[in-house]
Amino acid sequence: MKKIQNSYKKSGVNISIANKFVDHIAKISKKNVQKTDKTFNPENIGAFGSTFDISKIKIKDPVIVSCTDGVGTKIDLARRFKSLDTIGIDLVAMCVNDLIVQGAKPLFFLDYIAVGKLDLQKTKKILAGILKGCKISECKLIGGETAEMPGIYSKDKFDLAGFSVGIVSKKKILNKSRVKTDDLIVAIPSSGIHSNGYSLVRSIIKNTKISKKIKKELLKPTKIYTKEILRLSKKNLVKAAAHITGGGLIENISRSVPQNLSINIDLSKIKPKKIFRWLKSKNLTDNEMLNTFNCGVGFCIIIKRKNLKEIKKYFAEDYKPYEIGYISKSKKKISLYNKISW
Repeated sequence: MKKIQNSYKKSGVNISIANKFVDHIAKISKKNVQKTDKTFNPENIGAFGSTFDISKIKIKDPVIVSCTDGVGTKIDLARRFKSLDTIGIDLVAMCVNDLIVQGAKPLFFLDYIAVGKLDLQKTKKILAGILKGCKISECKLIGGETAEMPGIYSKDKFDLAGFSVGIVSKKKILNKSRVKTDDLIVAIPSSGIHSNGYSLVRSIIKNTKISKKIKKELLKPTKIYTKEILRLSKKNLVKAAAHITGGGLIENISRSVPQNLSINIDLSKIKPKKIFRWLKSKNLTDNEMLNTFNCGVGFCIIIKRKNLKEIKKYFAEDYKPYEIGYISKSKKKISLYNKISW
């Protein structure tokens, strides 16, 4: 009886397809890098380590800032709705929006894609989103890892993780030590749900038929705030910032305020988008909404009261910042008053 020859390919891993994907990444990266850019060599894609030349970056007392994140269970909806074009933008956004909280300019990004079976067409769509996110945030995709893991992930399932590095002058780092009493808490609108709270979203829609319009809203990519926040930081118009992610609005703002100061938020000033009103209608309390979702506020900045008018000039109409609260000195760490108008 003839023995069946074992092989890596028969076990479910196709190295030739993986190599084709690496070649595709190198080709796309080369196409997207300007000739004047000396910081990144796309020929290095596929090497054991990625290089990025920081010698041309003129920043006094430079500090490196790093962040890593994923997009959580939003991936499941992207897969189910067969819409993979924008999930890569979410991946970049979740990392670079954390970097700019400290005033850091994103330099480069690396991705990790794990799949049950490598499908070039689908993976290229994910990559296109990652490249778009990098372009919006003005950073470079310099490398990553694609892992084919049959038996760990089913054939059409996948997971994503991202890692980004930024740079900021030591004197320009945004942190809570700058925050004082009477400073304003200013909301910057989100594009939608962004990439948090999707385990609850999935539970809500599990046995519910939803329209194409709702599907589109659920998959709307996370807003990247890099350009606007870095411009404000350069002009010393921001004291501290908060990226509103897991844990919702209140928890994330608290991370940017000193222990001896209090947060006062007028919930009636928050402007929730239609998708949050739809979610609220699914028997969710105000408290559940605030502790799970961004509720229409994707990013917050803490500023001097006199600077609000100037700050608004740096944002497009859909993302105009608006006041939602202020900082005071009180025994109560957080004071919430009035109600959100759903």
